[in-house]
Amino acid sequence: GSLLYLDALGTAFPRALARRGTALLHWAPGCPRGPAGWPLPTLYCTPAAAGTVPSRAAALRLQLLFALRQRALHVLEAGLAAELQDALLALRTEWPQLAQELALGRLSPQPGLPEGVREQLQALLTPDAARAAELRAECTRGFEGIVLRLWPQLEVVVVRTAHGSERLYCNSLLQADCQGLPFYCPFYQAAGALLGINLWPVEPEPRFLLCPDWAFCEFLPCLANKEPRTVLLDELWEGREYGLVVTAQPGEYRCRTGEVLKVTGFHKQCPLVEPVHRESQTLSVRGESIPEEQFCQSLCRTLRMWPGAHLIDYVCVESSLLGDSSGPCAPHYEVFMELQGLRDLSEGQRYKLDQCLQEDFPIYKSFRFKGSIGPLRLHLVGPGSFTRLREALGSPVPMPRVLREEQLLRLIQGSVIS
Repeated sequence: GSLLYLDALGTAFPRALARRGTALLHWAPGCPRGPAGWPLPTLYCTPAAAGTVPSRAAALRLQLLFALRQRALHVLEAGLAAELQDALLALRTEWPQLAQELALGRLSPQPGLPEGVREQLQALLTPDAARAAELRAECTRGFEGIVLRLWPQLEVVVVRTAHGSERLYCNSLLQADCQGLPFYCPFYQAAGALLGINLWPVEPEPRFLLCPDWAFCEFLPCLANKEPRTVLLDELWEGREYGLVVTAQPGEYRCRTGEVLKVTGFHKQCPLVEPVHRESQTLSVRGESIPEEQFCQSLCRTLRMWPGAHLIDYVCVESSLLGDSSGPCAPHYEVFMELQGLRDLSEGQRYKLDQCLQEDFPIYKSFRFKGSIGPLRLHLVGPGSFTRLREALGSPVPMPRVLREEQLLRLIQGSVIS
């Protein structure tokens, strides 16, 4: 898979395979996970040890620092779009200290950075006053298009997971920090297995070619009129959606991944797919089943009714997880959002989201009319709340849009400001 990726990347962006021309932003606590271009380790200017420290924030900051040292970057690679966003958020808030560390060639102690690792990485740093001055100058100008200004030779941003819940971060980055740069999502993975590859780096929407010999895949047709049976690769129909069943890891036989794929075409008789949604992220308190991507569409429609509001992040909770704290009320959803541009919302503005859901989902509207589902409750959280939530997840996984764990719920509840 990685060799196909490198071939596609090098064909589309000839300078992308330059030695030490790629920076990696990816947290892999405890054990380094091979980057996308692992067959060519000389591609990377970021040391592997930087991504293995216990703290996600410390790992991304370290990798950012080493990326900043290399002005002649051609590729910026991240495991998740959220990791790239959080690294660039650290740039916005900590650029004076980062510039000082570049100028002095000295790594400051920080929480979550073991002293032994700090000394190991310190040995790789040398003072670079010129690069530090450039960093100060560009950050002083503002952060719109900052990525291309800091790395003027950058050709592409590679994000290993950029679909589903990560799409929100990609869109935000494309509109601000990463203006003018293409995003390339090379791999499709599920159940711990590499299943497909995107061979078209310059196309804006990723399409994944399912490779038949990487894992044994079966597919459950969605919206089947009768009890569905699984079908195989050669039985897929273009335009239809299927639930994914994988046999890849020892002991995991016919594992339902919870991923729903849509077949968008074929390439040399192998199907091309795009991920549609994750079944585990469906909202349902009365069997109404609102998929994550359709909820997000309703949310974005609501945002257009709030002048000046820009969505940073959001997460949902079903009231069953809240227990007694939700009070004596009908089952309902609670939504936690981080907004930019608005400090508070009126009750009328908050109700707009519930209203949009009723307009977009007749079943939800029916339950609301009968009182079987209570009104949606919307909470605003403070800046950095979702960065802390991603740290608390404990591993580099795509952001959940529906929380299922009380520990994560308590964390986000503790960040509510309105």
